[in-house]
Amino acid sequence: MIEELFQIERDAYRDSIIHRLDARVKIAIAFAAIIALVAVPYSTMIYTVGAIFFLFFIILWGCSRLSPLTYIRRALTIVSLWGIIIFFQIFLKNKYYTDYHVVMNLPFGICIYAESIEFAFILLVKFVVCISFIILLSSTTKMHDMLEGGARMGLPAEFALALGMMIRYLFVFGYMFRKINETLKTKCFDAFDRHLPYRYRLTQLGYTIGTMFIRSYEQGERVYTSMLCRGYGRDSFLFVARKPLRRTEWTFLSLSLAFIIIVPVVTWITSFTLF
Repeated sequence: MIEELFQIERDAYRDSIIHRLDARVKIAIAFAAIIALVAVPYSTMIYTVGAIFFLFFIILWGCSRLSPLTYIRRALTIVSLWGIIIFFQIFLKNKYYTDYHVVMNLPFGICIYAESIEFAFILLVKFVVCISFIILLSSTTKMHDMLEGGARMGLPAEFALALGMMIRYLFVFGYMFRKINETLKTKCFDAFDRHLPYRYRLTQLGYTIGTMFIRSYEQGERVYTSMLCRGYGRDSFLFVARKPLRRTEWTFLSLSLAFIIIVPVVTWITSFTLF
């Protein structure tokens, strides 16, 4: 997980048309796509909207010149972690249907409903397309640029300062974890080695986690003391210089937002007319 964090930031430092876009443009497009997908009613029209949005994402991902395997690996990581929630929807009734038809009866009175399966697929489409735009945003935008873009879009100064500290020392924590992990490897310690006693492995992992917390606390004390010596106080804020968008960025943002708005509306009107 730590290595993937470093890899995401390394990908953000690459050069492409998408990478060179202002962070505000990519943030606005990602949030607009997510809001549009969430606003689409829970019906089969989400398949059409989701397919068009995913095609739009594929075009943007292709312009970023990142490997498709990179997206697949990150998407599978997220889906495998949160997809279990979507999977359990097939056993539950929800408010979007009135009549339910049992597809399969399982022990302990558990039933699988056809309508619940349809709802799970709709939820899956929304989830996959939404995280796709988030992956695109995180893989093509540096964390510091994302923070500055959010501040320029009206993010409160307190949040910007707190997030800036978190982003800066998140990588420090990652380097600390990597150093401790390499130290354990030089001592031939593997937490998943079944030849070692289980209690011994737990003890060493406990020492490792405790060491990381102590080092993080000490690092935090040193940093905070240094900030006070440099004039940090209650009224201190993160300075973000003004940066106007270029004409091409305004054009791309306007066309993208218009596309994101028009697609669900046209799909809804078309489906309503057919019925």
